Amino acid sequence: MEKLVELEILGLSSNHSQSGSFTLVMGEVDGIRRLPIVIGMFEAQAIAIEIEKIIPNRPMTHDLFKSFADQFQFDIERIVISDMKEGVFYAKIHCKSSVVESEIDSRPSDAIAIAVRFGASIFCSEKVMAEAGIEFTEEEKREETKVPKAPAPKLAATKEGSLKDYSLDKLNQLLEKAINNEEYERAARIRDEINKRN
Repeated sequence: MEKLVELEILGLSSNHSQSGSFTLVMGEVDGIRRLPIVIGMFEAQAIAIEIEKIIPNRPMTHDLFKSFADQFQFDIERIVISDMKEGVFYAKIHCKSSVVESEIDSRPSDAIAIAVRFGASIFCSEKVMAEAGIEFTEEEKREETKVPKAPAPKLAATKEGSLKDYSLDKLNQLLEKAINNEEYERAARIRDEINKRN
């Protein structure tokens, strides 16, 4: 059986080289390697809102998957980023019920969005990590900017201007409006500003 490397989500940021995409940075648990994966805006949003514990007005696709799994009593044991071909990553979702165990092919971004909803472990094959991982020396690790775990994707300035200029009451109104309009990235930004003041 191929050796697996356990990963954790370290950060999520805008990808300046590809408009509308984000870079999800995965880190080797108890290790020095990082695995950056470029993902789409919707998948970045799906991962960020779950990590940030923002409750959407209506369930998103990955929430629907979780509800479906709960209803039919199967669980996600782990996800594995299993392969990389021509710069494209491939993943497998390992599912289990009382009757059957199965592997489902997936894009890594969808698999990770599902893993965070189930609290499932995220792994990568050693082969993929050796090929696509970036090794950090202890010194580089110390110099690495400390980012909060998986921050929500950064947003462009809102039409209301700087959030710092608003009262707490107004921020709470804006937060409620953003959630109702399903603008989850904006909601995360507003919530962060509210948290700074508490």
